[in-house]
Amino acid sequence: MANPAPFTKKKKIDMACDLTGGRLRPCKDAVGGIKKIHFVDFGDLGTLTIGSNDEITDMTGTFTYHTYDVKGNSSLETNITSSLENGTTFFEQVLNVTLFKLTKEDNKELKLMAYGRPHVVVQTFDDKFLLVGADNGADVTGGTAVTGTAMGDLNGYTLTLTANEIRMPSFVDGGTDADPFAGMTSATATESTQRDPS
Repeated sequence: MANPAPFTKKKKIDMACDLTGGRLRPCKDAVGGIKKIHFVDFGDLGTLTIGSNDEITDMTGTFTYHTYDVKGNSSLETNITSSLENGTTFFEQVLNVTLFKLTKEDNKELKLMAYGRPHVVVQTFDDKFLLVGADNGADVTGGTAVTGTAMGDLNGYTLTLTANEIRMPSFVDGGTDADPFAGMTSATATESTQRDPS
């Protein structure tokens, strides 16, 4: 009887999903929360340049961005949805926003926001900038306009914007408190005038 063929170990093929490194435990100097949210009409960012860590290193659009100051109950959360059965993965980016005071101007503007699907740059309290809805935009999927019942209750708006993307919210390089798009050298970004709800 012939001897069985020797076992041959197959050479590993590098895949795009192979890990590239580990992670140390960081210092406890991070802070939570959102400082500002910057909205851009869908499609106006132009062509995005994606870096090796999925960060946005440049964009080519000419656009106006609309800044909302927020504080308190606003947050960004990303839910990872990965299907073993279907071999798919996507990232559900959920932005929850609370805005104080009801105004006729905000009624109109938030209606337009619900009609559209803007791109959103979220500015954290440690001045990191994260792009929500980079490819597909962010849809308003829920919200309320509330008067409150007691004197200490919220008088204002709550909004939920949801984006389904192939990446987590990408860091935007070079943003500053004065200009979230300062690092985008090929973009022409102009800030609109902020409304004063008081």
